[in-house]
Amino acid sequence: MPIHVALLRGINVGGRNMLPMSELKDLLGTLGLYEARSLLQSGNLVFQSGRRTGAVLEKLLEAETQKRFGVAADYVVRTADEWGPVVSRNPFPKEAEQDPSHLVVMFFKQAPKPKDVELLRLAIKGREIVRADGRQLYIVYPDGIGRSKLTNTLIEKTLGLRGTARNWNTVLKLAAMMGE
Repeated sequence: MPIHVALLRGINVGGRNMLPMSELKDLLGTLGLYEARSLLQSGNLVFQSGRRTGAVLEKLLEAETQKRFGVAADYVVRTADEWGPVVSRNPFPKEAEQDPSHLVVMFFKQAPKPKDVELLRLAIKGREIVRADGRQLYIVYPDGIGRSKLTNTLIEKTLGLRGTARNWNTVLKLAAMMGE
């Protein structure tokens, strides 16, 4: 049965949209998704699904999270087969090895348009570097994320897409969970 990862956007951050991972895992079980496991408290779920995948799962999970918890949360879902290339095609291997907490992957439901990625590059005011690959955007924050002007809000506004970001350590931990 295919393994999936679901990344939630904007929950359990800054005391807003609080959702216990145990309740989300229970939700997945009631929807016929198997062996749900979570990583951290910020919306990372690994599970198995036989019939549903991709956009169908995203819509189902979003609707059920709203219905059962009253929380509007975006889900980005990838299969384990899609996650492998996220790791192997990382355009920043040196940064991944030397400073993985300052390498971020932002996940979108669809690929950003090349012209919008170029506009984003032009909007960068610091030393940040971005590379798009399919439905992912890899971002290096050499001076740290907290003080950077390259915020998720700026990224989403420039690309015209909503996404959710994970640092490289989390990307690798999720890959390991899917391989277990």
